[in-house]
Amino acid sequence: MQIRSSRLAGFGHAAPPRRVDNAEIEARLGLGAGWIERRTGIRSRHWAGDGETLSGLAAEAGRMALEDARIDSEKIALTLLATSTPDHLLPPSAPLLAHRLGLQRSGGIDLAGACSGFLYALTLADGFVRAHGRPVLVIAANILSRRINPAERASAVLFADAAGAIVLTPCSDPQRGLISANLASDGSGYDLIHIPAGGSNRPFSPDTPGEDYLMTMTDGREVFSRAVALMTRTSKQVLEQAGIRARDVDRFVPHQANARMFDAVCGNLDIDREKTVSTISTFGNSSAATIPLSLSIANEQKRISSGEKLLLTAAGAGLTGGAVLLCA
Repeated sequence: MQIRSSRLAGFGHAAPPRRVDNAEIEARLGLGAGWIERRTGIRSRHWAGDGETLSGLAAEAGRMALEDARIDSEKIALTLLATSTPDHLLPPSAPLLAHRLGLQRSGGIDLAGACSGFLYALTLADGFVRAHGRPVLVIAANILSRRINPAERASAVLFADAAGAIVLTPCSDPQRGLISANLASDGSGYDLIHIPAGGSNRPFSPDTPGEDYLMTMTDGREVFSRAVALMTRTSKQVLEQAGIRARDVDRFVPHQANARMFDAVCGNLDIDREKTVSTISTFGNSSAATIPLSLSIANEQKRISSGEKLLLTAAGAGLTGGAVLLCA
């Protein structure tokens, strides 16, 4: 078979058993009933419990995707793990993940792309499949509940724990797979969402306040406006590159950061809102994991069929972001 593209062959997702409803967070922060849902679209989210690990959560989603793809584990040549919360700072978690899944012939590496990590991993995976003609497993997973500052309202109401996975396999049809991609970064917004300490710039120290090791969002409104602009711009560019009109998109799968955010992007693109895949109400914002999780859940509800056009877009810390157009 002449390899000309890649194909979405399997989908998977996972979330910890513990569900945290808004009422629990609203009571702790002194917020009125319904405050979180009105501003974010979130009703509940899942948080990991004691003993649950990032690699374990990712493995659950990966196993589901492999079973859905009906592929021999020995055929997986590469495992890409998009995460901001690995099991340890060193070593990377992907080799352990591949081991847990029995992928004995797979390479494995972590990618730290924040909320857009899955898009970057997907783009790299597509290139690998085209170049080498071998399948790739892409998993995005985060346990953000352990990085939340419970006293900071902006982040405490949003973030969640979850994993999503897809399997990409070789395909001879050039009209399928990744049709166009546009990845972007804007370092002028580098500090808008960050963890101040713990890196080589400010290494671990007993004198550093504990909250400096937790995630902080310095300006939520600025994050919102920049993310909407980046997602809108890159989405328009991938549609133009592919010669496809927005109305011809079958499913719009945005990063589930905030319902108001992706509603704004949908409106800017003039895409029918009924085509938007939304999981934010029950799963919250799990950063890079939201898009593959949403793909997997949408596929369970109505199988993604051959020829469907999927527009994916994300923006997050860094700032990093982009858009990808796929033909299933």
